[in-house]
Amino acid sequence: MPMIETRDGTSLYVKSWGDGAPVILIHGWPLSGDSWDPISHALAEAGYRAIAYDRRGFGRSDQPSGGYDYDTFADDLADVMAATGATENVSLVGFSMGGGEIARYMSRHGGRGVARVALVSSVVPYMLQTDDNPDGVPQATFDQMTDGMLEDRAKFMATFFKEFYGVGWISQPVSDEVLQLSWATAMMAGLRPTLAAAKAFATTDFRPDLPAFTVPTLVIHGTSDKTVPIEATGRAVARAVPQSTLIEYDGEPHGVFATQVERLKANLLDFLAGRDPDDRQEVLDAMTASAMVAPPV
Repeated sequence: MPMIETRDGTSLYVKSWGDGAPVILIHGWPLSGDSWDPISHALAEAGYRAIAYDRRGFGRSDQPSGGYDYDTFADDLADVMAATGATENVSLVGFSMGGGEIARYMSRHGGRGVARVALVSSVVPYMLQTDDNPDGVPQATFDQMTDGMLEDRAKFMATFFKEFYGVGWISQPVSDEVLQLSWATAMMAGLRPTLAAAKAFATTDFRPDLPAFTVPTLVIHGTSDKTVPIEATGRAVARAVPQSTLIEYDGEPHGVFATQVERLKANLLDFLAGRDPDDRQEVLDAMTASAMVAPPV
């Protein structure tokens, strides 16, 4: 390491921090494994081995012409697990399109070695709006994304990340520097992988993969996520997977790994330790509300 070779000869950048039970973190589109750094550091400090890798076509990994489908992505995950020795008592944590790798790995590879999974702002089970998935995203939206990237990818990404992090005229959940870093990371990816991966997460139906979720599953999703709407994804998983626990981040956008770092750390650490992953933020909010209406003494 830091480079491992997959079964089709593609080199992937992998980094491993800490010792202990392995936690593999799978990043979202169009970022890299570095987006997990604050969480990876917290996991290492807590006694886990945090393993993050750059998806093929992104970050420091190779940019082959093909292989941007979820069968291949799941095989890449299997190869990362084998190369890093993370083969038993593994926890998988996937953000956004990274949830798709988990879903396909669980079905295609039988969930081998996996003890628990967490889906954060995940595209699972199905993003595309269809007759039997009315809460999904219209195809026209994805077509507009493709057109924007083909016309001026740099400009498209600058606008995309504002919605990704919920930045508006009044709200500024992340700094300008986070926006700049995200833009720079996205521009490290190739145009062809960026387009192909977007098509994959937009059109892949993971509903047939859901029965393979036979381990404890944590689902975290922002209620104001405009990039991956919660009703067709996080809430749908919670309804379909018996062993799932859904924590909704009220009013939060897509990129909760940056807008709610401490909250996400706490929820993940509780879940990984086998504790009930109560949302401490909800508890604090409830205590604050109670104090505000309590009678004076």
